[in-house]
Amino acid sequence: MDRDSNKMVLLELQRAAGTGNSHCADCGMPDPEWASYKLGIFICLNCSGIHRNLPQISKVKSLRLDFWENDLIEFMKKHGNLCAKAKYEAKVPPYYYIPQFCDCLVLKEQWIRAKYEREEFVAARVCQDPCSAGSREGFLWKRGRESRHFRKRRFLLSAREGVMKYYTKEFGGPKAIISIENLNAMFQTDKIQHAHGLQITYNTDGRRRNLFVYHESGREIVDWFNAIRAARYHYLRTTFPNAPEPELIPRITRNYIKEGYMEKTGPKQKEPFKVRWFCLDSQERNLMYFKKPLDAFAQGQILIGSMDEGYEVRAGMPQGVRVKKKPAITVVTPVREFVFICENEREQGEWIDALNGVIAQPLTG
Repeated sequence: MDRDSNKMVLLELQRAAGTGNSHCADCGMPDPEWASYKLGIFICLNCSGIHRNLPQISKVKSLRLDFWENDLIEFMKKHGNLCAKAKYEAKVPPYYYIPQFCDCLVLKEQWIRAKYEREEFVAARVCQDPCSAGSREGFLWKRGRESRHFRKRRFLLSAREGVMKYYTKEFGGPKAIISIENLNAMFQTDKIQHAHGLQITYNTDGRRRNLFVYHESGREIVDWFNAIRAARYHYLRTTFPNAPEPELIPRITRNYIKEGYMEKTGPKQKEPFKVRWFCLDSQERNLMYFKKPLDAFAQGQILIGSMDEGYEVRAGMPQGVRVKKKPAITVVTPVREFVFICENEREQGEWIDALNGVIAQPLTG
């Protein structure tokens, strides 16, 4: 076969129905343009960069730019993404977070290493039960509540006890005892400005508290994240024994569906507009606002109810409110109208879409 016909065969393999090749084998991105000819999988550009760092396990080529020898074409024909998934993802625990293409690099890298380098999910492996997988002890760098400095703190997670604790001193009791019932964790690499930055949230005295942590090791921070997920899964399974698994999985941990700066005014809509950092939690139906992105506690929060209860989001200002010419949003609630100014029209559109997504969800329980 010549170069062009080999390229055509590869592209046909990538598009072939029932092979799983039309999406990246590791992150699910559509139309992958790279492949590992050692593993026989089709992958995206970003994941191919991670595979390059595993030369003993994986070798990559571009589908369009590189020359493919006949024997490599035959190897790709005999393998493919579904074949690799059956081998390398045979026993992925239900609590283990499988990253998508929009996730941060550390999650994708550790997923790829866990699959192919450490072979953690092959059929021969014994699955760890969530209770033992949700128990962990070690040190994380934690940002101080009042200061910007990160200090090494000892953390202890116990799915059996249903708590996570952290300690500021070598001896003595924990600084905080956190119930797994309302514990959440999400990667926040941009916000924390660290490639391994993790945000942990929990309830204390009726308020939502943010902890910002990281670890120098990518594997260690992802292991902590999945240990928290295992503990959360154990809690949900125990608390809701009859709930179907697909219902529980999305409730293990969650990301905010939208974050960013907006300006807000007060209830009279005549107060000066102030810049605040907003986070929208669709599961809790809360729009929280902070003075700064890394604040421990929100300054306030707005419940986002459903359409049936009279909640609505509109582009623009309410009548009679006049301010600088910037895109605005009005969130209508049964109690009052909240007015926000966005940086630009793109941000305005994204906030409107995100808020409408929450408003469209019916209230549950």
